[in-house]
Amino acid sequence: MLHYQPNNLGETTATELARLNGSERKLHVLLVQTQAENAGAQEISRLLGAGLSARGHRVSNLFFFRKSDSFDEPPETFYCASRRPGNPVALLRMLWTLGGHIRATRPDAVLTFQHFGNVIGAGVTRLVSRAPVVANQVSSALSMSWPVRTADIVMGSVGFFDRITLNSKDMEREYSRYPQAYRSRMVHVPHGFEDKALILPKSAARQKFNLPPDRVLLGCAARLHPHKRLDAAIRLLPDEPSWHLALAGQGADEARLRQLADELNVSDRLHLLGEIAPRQIADFLACLDIFVFPTQAETFGLAAVEAANAGVPSVVTDLPVLREVLSFEGKPTALFVDASDQAKLSAAVSRLLTDQALSDELQQNAKGLRLRYSVDAMVEEYVQILNQLI
Repeated sequence: MLHYQPNNLGETTATELARLNGSERKLHVLLVQTQAENAGAQEISRLLGAGLSARGHRVSNLFFFRKSDSFDEPPETFYCASRRPGNPVALLRMLWTLGGHIRATRPDAVLTFQHFGNVIGAGVTRLVSRAPVVANQVSSALSMSWPVRTADIVMGSVGFFDRITLNSKDMEREYSRYPQAYRSRMVHVPHGFEDKALILPKSAARQKFNLPPDRVLLGCAARLHPHKRLDAAIRLLPDEPSWHLALAGQGADEARLRQLADELNVSDRLHLLGEIAPRQIADFLACLDIFVFPTQAETFGLAAVEAANAGVPSVVTDLPVLREVLSFEGKPTALFVDASDQAKLSAAVSRLLTDQALSDELQQNAKGLRLRYSVDAMVEEYVQILNQLI
């Protein structure tokens, strides 16, 4: 239990005053992330922020920089920089702004997301604030450089993070090799997700996104990043002239994916829709015959869970974490395949397109996902963590 002490300005925080007065505490929770874009980590923080706000807490959001012009930002959002810092001076300016904002707004707790968000956000918070820090590990090990990974281990072990949340049992197994001081702060908090039930008829949904009305349409919602291995989905098209592929997302891999489509002469059947807002995901999923998720590494796979729950037959990479999260009561909700094997990936897609019984079985199993991954349950876990820390 934390004991009352004056902060570095010689004043008490709102939480400390509430404790002294014996009144119910409503916290100011600051959510800190690296970049503002419509991706999985940002969707989780959006849902968490809305859930905490509904419980009467004040929630503000801070991003180091804005990456996407179409980002569907939550209320009370602050940016430290307009774009990713391109030189040391810009980086120092961003860090100064970050520290100044935390010092000025004096949050009662800071929740950090993504590996840079955790390392930089927690480091700066410790310099300017007494607020406890909860680090959310939503980045796969593959996406961390060794300096960042090393910093994360050291900071988690010495106490920069008061709690470290992991979103899957598979991540817990991965982190089981970490020092005991780090592991003692870990808590398993499964992601919740917003139901993306299919409302629009397929024809109307395709018309909305200007997609072909009468073709087999595969699709994926993901950042255009090499780790998502979306080139494997594009390589399905040459041997199946009736298949089209729609990708919803933006990222640095776009140029390479376009070039690959040109080389394979399938550019007319690749539909790059760009980034779409969370409120549009249900309509995008309604367009699809098959959701294809050939990702190389995940910590949860939110997009695949949303697609399966929405009733879209899904073919996903056979990763332990995806087998874990894409199941209900031990039954699979998607078809798992070695996506690095092009022939196997193509055969799996073909099977789901032709085997109606299998498709129906997976869709039936997937109806339980909304029970397994409740947003309310996720928010309640964080409420309990905050109650323990404050």
